[in-house]
Amino acid sequence: MTSLLGLDLAGRTVLVAGGGPVAARRARALHDDGALLRVVAPQVCEDLADLAAAAVPGTVRWDPREVAEHDLDDVWLVLAATDDRAANARLAGWADARRLWCVNAGAAHEGSARTPATTRSGDVLVGVVSDVATTRPQGADPRRVRAVRDALAEHLRSGGADQRRRRTVPGAPGHVVLVGGGPGAVDLLTVRGRRALAEADVVVTDRLGPVDVLEELAPGVEVIDVGKTPGHHPVPQHEINAILVEQAQRGRHVVRLKGGDPFVYGRGGEEVLACREAGVPVEVVPGISSALSVPALAGIPLTHRGTVAAFHVISGHAGLDEAALVSVRDRAATLVILMGVTMLGHIADQALAAGADADLPVAIVERGSTPSQRVTRARLGDVAVRAQEAGVRAPAVIVIGDVAAEGQLTPEPAA
Repeated sequence: MTSLLGLDLAGRTVLVAGGGPVAARRARALHDDGALLRVVAPQVCEDLADLAAAAVPGTVRWDPREVAEHDLDDVWLVLAATDDRAANARLAGWADARRLWCVNAGAAHEGSARTPATTRSGDVLVGVVSDVATTRPQGADPRRVRAVRDALAEHLRSGGADQRRRRTVPGAPGHVVLVGGGPGAVDLLTVRGRRALAEADVVVTDRLGPVDVLEELAPGVEVIDVGKTPGHHPVPQHEINAILVEQAQRGRHVVRLKGGDPFVYGRGGEEVLACREAGVPVEVVPGISSALSVPALAGIPLTHRGTVAAFHVISGHAGLDEAALVSVRDRAATLVILMGVTMLGHIADQALAAGADADLPVAIVERGSTPSQRVTRARLGDVAVRAQEAGVRAPAVIVIGDVAAEGQLTPEPAA
């Protein structure tokens, strides 16, 4: 029966016999794990030569000759990866005599150890190996092992496994992860964001972003809703900061799930500073900003060759600044406005007063990426009236510029 055993090879010497691509691939993985490599081979491939040349002195040594029994002196593990099956078997025999574990890369059943196909999720390393003791005479099946590994990796990436820590050290600090959830669709949440949620003890969320993902959290994960709506902030920002700090100081893994990207009008910078000031470890997982993704999902390119080569993003809370006014007046850049629905009339008046063309196209994309996404188009001169008639509501992204015109992008003729 084959057993799985995690070996800590950091700072320990591993003999790598062979200089081909298999030896190079295994050697790089061992080197990345911190092992000290003793490579013995008459010649080595380019990848292995590059590894030896780039490594910190003393961590990789290459002896250009055939492997000998004395090469096993003072090593912890042996990798037999020559192109000579008999030499690999002989090396495995020497290792057995010295009570050293040996991976025979060419014939797994002839070695005493096997290299698993691995996948990582955070600090969890998952390995899959064939149990050669029960598969004889067929032997190991590397392709099947890799297929199982890939399926497990996809399951972990999708957040399908509960990856919360079950054993914690009393007094150990918790930490905070700010996760950008994207515009709203769960499948636009990044792989790293899904993993952070799978590891979370508590999720601090609001009404924007991929809220449907909360239904996929493992039982027992605490969800704290600090949602804001226009003009109504039941949990002020300083209290949100305090919640993050207090939860982390209890030793918990805290995820702050935010719509879009944490650092694009998400006040993520304030939350990072609050954590740092309290001595709480904090990291940021970037998200797909609604400023970029929502127009794209509505078929609106923010830049388009021959039309416009730049775009300008602002918050609509305070109306248009000077740079935004120049963008719309001179048609020099596409203007993207977040959180601007309630100020739309004022924004249009500002732009017109600054000399913008009343016929300049405007598109308003509500609830981008969700099944209820809706696009309302109008001219700058009548957009406020048109939006009121259509019942436009937040959350919405406003795009002002020639790219917002309906049918601006026409399909190329078939070849």
